[in-house]
Amino acid sequence: MQGVLTGFAVIAVVIAVGYVIGRRGHLGDNGREVLTKLAFHVASPALLFTTLARTDLSLVFSSRLVVTALSTAATAGVFVAVGAVRGWGVGRTTIGALCSSYVNSGNLGIPIAVYVLGDASLVAPVLLFQLLLLTPIALTVLDLAARDGQDPLWLRLLTPLRNPIAVGSLAGVAVSASGVHIPSAVMDPVTLIGNMSVPAVLLAFGISLCGSTMPGRGPDRQLVLLSVALKSVGQPVAAWALAVGVFGLRGHPLLDVVVTSALPAAQNLYTYASSYGVGERLARDSILVSTVLAVPVLVVVAALLG
Repeated sequence: MQGVLTGFAVIAVVIAVGYVIGRRGHLGDNGREVLTKLAFHVASPALLFTTLARTDLSLVFSSRLVVTALSTAATAGVFVAVGAVRGWGVGRTTIGALCSSYVNSGNLGIPIAVYVLGDASLVAPVLLFQLLLLTPIALTVLDLAARDGQDPLWLRLLTPLRNPIAVGSLAGVAVSASGVHIPSAVMDPVTLIGNMSVPAVLLAFGISLCGSTMPGRGPDRQLVLLSVALKSVGQPVAAWALAVGVFGLRGHPLLDVVVTSALPAAQNLYTYASSYGVGERLARDSILVSTVLAVPVLVVVAALLG
C-alpha cells in the first residue's frame, strides 16, 4: 500500500508543478512543445542508452516476461482490431493500443516493485521488453504512417534507425551485449542528460492539462474509454488468466506479473503522441484516467494475491 501511494504521490507533485507553470506562463506559449522535443530527441534516448547499457540482458528471458508479453499483445490487439473496424486511422489506433498495454514500468514501476513486491529488479524484464521490442515497433508504425508511404522501400526499412528513441535503445543493447566498458567521463554527461527525461515528460504533461476539458469527452471519447478499460482491467485480468491457466504460476510470481500488468499507461506515450502530432488528447486522457484508477486497482490486486 505504501509503495502504491509513494509512487503516485511523486508523479502527482511533478505534474502539478507543470500545471502551475502552464497556468502562469513561465515557459511561454511553446513551453510544452520545447519540453516534449527535449524529452523525445535528447533526454529519453540518453536515459534509454544508459539504462540498457548497464542492464543484464539475460533478465529478458523468463516465464513471467512471456506472460507480460502475451497480455500486452492481447490488449493491444483488441484495440487495434476495434480501431480497424471503426476506421480510427493508423496513428490514433497505434497511440490507443500503446495506452492500452504500455505500462509505466519506470518512474512508477520501480517504487511499486520495491514497496509492494520487495524487489526492484522484478520490473526490469518488463522495462526491457517495452524498450527493445514494443517501442521500436510502435514508433516505426507511427513513422511510416506519418510519411504516408512517400519514402522508397529501402528508406522505410531503415525507419527504426532514424528514430532517436530506437537508436538510444539499440545503442544501449549493443554496449551491454558487447561488454564494452564506457569511461565515466563519457557516461556521466549522458547520464546527466538522461536524468532530465522523466521530469521533462511529467512537466509537459502537467502543462498540457491547462485549459483542457474533463477527460473522456470530445471526439476521442470512445477511444479513451476503450484504452482505459483495457489497461486498467483487461491487461491485469489477461495476465492473471495466462499466469494461472497456462504457466501455472502461484504465490509471489503470480503477484509479480499481475501487479506489473496493472500499472497505468506510461507518461512518455504523451511525448510520442505530441512528437508525431497524432492522438495527443487520447494519450493525455488515457494516461490521466488510468493513473487515477491504478491506485484502487493495485490495492485490490495486492489484497487478493498478496
